[in-house]
Amino acid sequence: MCRILIIKSNTEFEIAPYLEKFAKLCQNSKEYQGHGWGCAFFSGGWKFYKNINPIWEDDFEKFEKTNLLIVHARSAFEDKDIVIENNMPFTDNELVFVFNGELRGVRIREHGRIGAEKIFNLIKRFRDSELQQSSGSDSLLNAIKKGIDYLVCRTNTVKAINLVIVNMQTKNIFLSTNFNERSEYFTMHLSETDKLVICSEKFNNESKPIPNNTTRCFK
Repeated sequence: MCRILIIKSNTEFEIAPYLEKFAKLCQNSKEYQGHGWGCAFFSGGWKFYKNINPIWEDDFEKFEKTNLLIVHARSAFEDKDIVIENNMPFTDNELVFVFNGELRGVRIREHGRIGAEKIFNLIKRFRDSELQQSSGSDSLLNAIKKGIDYLVCRTNTVKAINLVIVNMQTKNIFLSTNFNERSEYFTMHLSETDKLVICSEKFNNESKPIPNNTTRCFK
């Protein structure tokens, strides 16, 4: 039950102001979002940062400019496994992955330290199968759809499955949002003005709710 922020722009922007705004949203969330945080951004190459402390306690002036920013603030399931290795974003040096949701009674055989990492690896397995049949962005989009359908079938209770995957080479952004309760909390929001902004909260005045059961690629 974490918080997510993705910002993509045709021109570089300062990272700190967006992290400051996102940190306030996390601090004021109805759910505690202080089990560490992390981000990935492109600045002459991909860079990653993680901190086990709450995002609102960090200093953001150390961050550079970017044209693509991926941020995740963690609310650990049942307050367990709170170590920095479990902070997102996760990456395999091809994809960047962030997740927000809650599932109970998951019956899948997949490696990973926590549920989110297992979901990431599950989707990659479906992607590898798709790549044998097709190529390009459709293969990952189809893998996400098939992976989530499989996950839902193998889970006793699905409260929400919201995730974003970014292709590190093409910088395409893949979004999937699915929830069965607490729409006010699990609804993702989107604005497309001078920047593309995807957030698990209403981030600015232009932010609009993303319909439930949306799977989409932003290029």
